[in-house]
Amino acid sequence: MACGNRASCLNQDQIMKHRFFRPLAAVMLVVGLSGFTALESLFAPSANLWPKWEAHDPASTQTVDHAPWGKFLKTYVKPGRDGANRVAYGTVNEADKKNLHDYLASLRKVNVANLSRNEQLAYWINLYNALTVRVVIHFYPVDSIQEINLTGGLFSGGGPWSKDLIRINGEMISLNDIEHRILRPIWRDPRLHYAVNCASVGCPNLAVTPYTAATVNAMLNRAARDYVNSPRGVQHTSDGLVLSKIYAWFSEDFGSGETMVLDHIARHASSDTEVKIMSSTNIAAYEYDWSLNDAMK
Repeated sequence: MACGNRASCLNQDQIMKHRFFRPLAAVMLVVGLSGFTALESLFAPSANLWPKWEAHDPASTQTVDHAPWGKFLKTYVKPGRDGANRVAYGTVNEADKKNLHDYLASLRKVNVANLSRNEQLAYWINLYNALTVRVVIHFYPVDSIQEINLTGGLFSGGGPWSKDLIRINGEMISLNDIEHRILRPIWRDPRLHYAVNCASVGCPNLAVTPYTAATVNAMLNRAARDYVNSPRGVQHTSDGLVLSKIYAWFSEDFGSGETMVLDHIARHASSDTEVKIMSSTNIAAYEYDWSLNDAMK
């Protein structure tokens, strides 16, 4: 958002419950990866549909009120000089913690099946991001969200992604459920990786306004452009391109293979980024910064 940490390993019980585990052959699809990055890709959760959440009402005009989340974002999200949006987790007062809790409580009451597709899309993105922020606030101070070990894990040492955090329409749901069992398999849109935020500097930015049905497509495009054209997404070095590990972990969503990844990036690239891509003969490395996107640092 975000490896299963957005792409962390699941323990064996969770693998059986969520069926995210990839077969060994899947790693061969990640052309050009080697060593530890290939291993990370092998354990990245795959898109595995939870059929219950396909139900929707195309004719629905019902909307979900995300204004409380918008107020929180306006107060606590601070754009950094490096282009990364950061959250002032340590300054959130008790009143705003309660307001965030109440906002999530309001989302619990929504019958998601009664919403239109775009309203659902905005709902799930905002829910994912608000839940992530709430978890970090609860455990703050931490240097990385990976330190918040709610579930254990045999690959990168924990994180909150596999823990059931909220009950929606009678089902307990985790962050992994939202991203890998709902958003990715239903919408099949690689731009979603730029929308869900995993509270890390290397992650695409947490949007400063909530997603809505009316704005979701434009916001996804902007999020893609912002990330692709930042050093966190694409860097040009003397050895070649250095890309975010998101493009390795979730290669299948970008078309599988480095050629398709670069084609996806080019669609959202500025002229400067296009020049970087054209002047590089290879992808030299994949990098990711798991430091907390903390405005206080």
